[in-house]
Amino acid sequence: MDISFEQLKSMVVFAQVIEQGTLSGAARHLNLSRAVVSYHVKKLESQLGIKLLNRSTRTISLTEAGREYYQRCRVIAEQAFAANQQIENLKKEPIGLIKLTCPVNVGLQTIVPALNEFRAMYPKIQLDIMLTDEVVNIIKEGIDLAIRGAPLPDSGLQASKLSVLKTCLCASPDYLQKYGVPKHPTDLYQHQWVIYKLTSGALTLSKGARAYSITMKGDISTNNAAARTAFVEGGHGLGRIPTYDALPKIQAGTLVPVLEDYTLPDIHVYGVFPEGNANSKKVRLLLDFLKGYFQRQLVEA
Repeated sequence: MDISFEQLKSMVVFAQVIEQGTLSGAARHLNLSRAVVSYHVKKLESQLGIKLLNRSTRTISLTEAGREYYQRCRVIAEQAFAANQQIENLKKEPIGLIKLTCPVNVGLQTIVPALNEFRAMYPKIQLDIMLTDEVVNIIKEGIDLAIRGAPLPDSGLQASKLSVLKTCLCASPDYLQKYGVPKHPTDLYQHQWVIYKLTSGALTLSKGARAYSITMKGDISTNNAAARTAFVEGGHGLGRIPTYDALPKIQAGTLVPVLEDYTLPDIHVYGVFPEGNANSKKVRLLLDFLKGYFQRQLVEA
């Protein structure tokens, strides 16, 4: 059954009749006459061929069919209100302070450039940015938004997925000349690794239906992603490095990718925030902006 714009209007009116409890109440809420509200309800019943309301002199009640139909109409009315509210929010210039934390390397290379654009668009929003590779207690530190590589199961936190980052295995030319280029995942057991301590020491490589699990071992470990990359460049071992970080160094010749025909797990980037910030206009605005920014970067890459 096709639905006309007029019927959509009638469905919203019907939902308000139930919300307000009377035809008169719906009329006042919608700034319509009682006769117009009654017309819409009767027209709906006629179009559907079924009774939606039981009417008496003083009260109205839903029929069984009306009860089911109201649930659908309520959703339509709520979505229409939400759409209008979103436009109203966009018309008002956002203002206020956002306290944000993110890992150092991803912050400097992706988040700070994004925030540069965001701040230019919304100059009345203040930013307080904490760059650290340690996991910050968001609630305790009063953080509005944290950028993390996983939606950590902290109590009272919510997460919104922002992007997916590719990773690759790399080593320096000097290291590969000295220790050889791995040709198969099983060769990796014989190599040194520069280990990033904030991730698992296990690594899975896959190709088609085959998967290989490797335990990374090495003499150097660090809690800083930029230091990890620098040690790999320095010839101290292999490293799993985000592609955004590795690519410029590959192009410059200081890193060489290995086992490129194998797939590594992606890094899923999340915006994590306290539950109370779920409806914060400035936080939602930044989350939406970051999603769009990451999407543009993927398209342009």
